[in-house]
Amino acid sequence: MSAPTGNKGVLAAGGLAAILASSCCLGPLVLVLLGFSGAWIGDLTVLEPYRPLFIAVAVVLLLVAYRRIFRPAAACRPGEVCAVAKVRATYKVVFWVVVALVLVALVFPYVLPLFY
Repeated sequence: MSAPTGNKGVLAAGGLAAILASSCCLGPLVLVLLGFSGAWIGDLTVLEPYRPLFIAVAVVLLLVAYRRIFRPAAACRPGEVCAVAKVRATYKVVFWVVVALVLVALVFPYVLPLFY
């Protein structure tokens, strides 16, 4: 059987892009929740100008992952991992978990003012 590294890589990259998209707001909040304080926390918004780019990358990578994971089993060659029903079901569950985490990360900066 061939290794399913393509699906894992696309999902991981999509999740990482979503984390980077929300890092301008999520980073300072996490530091404050951990007890760190100071005026320097306000300087952690360096990635804010790149947020739209990170959002676009996350969405594109999730769309690519969706196409790979939800393609018909008939499109897989016999013996490939994507032809195994149990593996396909696991990938689908992981995909939806990543989508939920990406949505939380993308919506977080808009909900953030409610915490301050």
